Amino acid sequence: MALISSTKVDTNRYELVIEIDGDTFMKAVNAVYKRQVKKISIPGFRKGKAPRSIIEKEYGEGVFYEDALKDLYPQVVAAAVEEAGLTVVKDRVDLDVEKAGKDGATLKVVVTTEPEVTIEGYKGITYVEKPAEVTDEDIEAEVQKILDRSGRMVTVEGRAAQNGDVAVIDFKGLLDGVAFEGGSAENYSLTLGSGSFIPGFEDQIVGHNAGEEFTIDVTFPEDYQAENLKGQAVQFEINLHEIKEKELPVLDEEFVKDHSEFDTVEEYKADLRAKLEQDRKDEADADKERQIAAKLRELMQAEVPEAMYENQIDNLVDEFAMNLRSQGLDINTYMQYTGLTEASLRETYRDRAVSQVEVRLALKKIAALEGISATEEEVENKYNELAELYRVPVERVKAAFAPNDVAGDLDVEKALELVKEAAVAVEAEAETAEAETETPADDTAE
Repeated sequence: MALISSTKVDTNRYELVIEIDGDTFMKAVNAVYKRQVKKISIPGFRKGKAPRSIIEKEYGEGVFYEDALKDLYPQVVAAAVEEAGLTVVKDRVDLDVEKAGKDGATLKVVVTTEPEVTIEGYKGITYVEKPAEVTDEDIEAEVQKILDRSGRMVTVEGRAAQNGDVAVIDFKGLLDGVAFEGGSAENYSLTLGSGSFIPGFEDQIVGHNAGEEFTIDVTFPEDYQAENLKGQAVQFEINLHEIKEKELPVLDEEFVKDHSEFDTVEEYKADLRAKLEQDRKDEADADKERQIAAKLRELMQAEVPEAMYENQIDNLVDEFAMNLRSQGLDINTYMQYTGLTEASLRETYRDRAVSQVEVRLALKKIAALEGISATEEEVENKYNELAELYRVPVERVKAAFAPNDVAGDLDVEKALELVKEAAVAVEAEAETAEAETETPADDTAE
């Protein structure tokens, strides 16, 4: 194989002229013949025994050429792309066979490539730092959540219902004295103050005692879903069976020993603080990355081929389908349940795909500008890390991920760390002021 020429014919489109020598092409033709001859019948020969020359005489000299070119195509194009120094994107490929014969073949292939990227100002990106401090009040709030989850419902005696209680009621709704559909239930547990019923309903149960039967008056909202009830004044007959409240445990050493590995309240709270601090740090770091990613997209200039966005949407949809399968649900069934079409499902992932593609392109360019390049040892370590993560032999990981792809991911990770380390935290007010004083790009171009 020889690359004759590489010519840019359009934005992100290159034409490669590739020559395949006669010996290589004829070997591929012969391999196709051996594979297909068993299916070919020629008068005077047993099926599968006709010589290649006879078959070519019967069906034409080029009878095996198309399949031979299909066999050679992946390797010769890959070699030509590498020789031309191009990074190709999965997209439509325009192929023209200029000649094919005993002397070889000449192909003209037009491929889509990754865009030329320019980026400046990626060092010193400003971001608003999210507070990661954990206060004593935060610890107490977390303790309260834990105690609330561990609480139990107990029957209230000796007082009327109040907000926060659970009222066990029978209710029957009447419109002009007639019960309406969907307006009745028995032994329904309603948390007062939750706002789960129409306005005024829960408020009129507050103050009543268990065992009481009473009537309340409410008006349905004008935007209520049932046409016959919109804006209607109705009555509800209520039978209040029981009032319950949540009884919370006490945070003491007995609770700590029952619900953790610790023996004292102090140790338990110290562990909560450490976990909260780590969570806050992780949240702050993730928020920093989001802000930096947005700035990188603003700083990057490139004409990104649509195919790159579509390919990333493919990846995200495939990942979603895989997650559904792990839950025993097929993606087509999911779309039927939700009313989504393939087009509308893909559209839900478009913004994320665009962001991911553009940020990665920016980071790849930064890696190139900074001379970042993963070593063989780092690639090998990454293979071992992935094998441990997926709990499969490292050979399977190597078969699934090409070394260049792994190295590319490592380069992007390193570039992101470089940008993050050089980023500058600012106050929210300063960031807003900076954004307001920036000159629009369109104005500077004039």
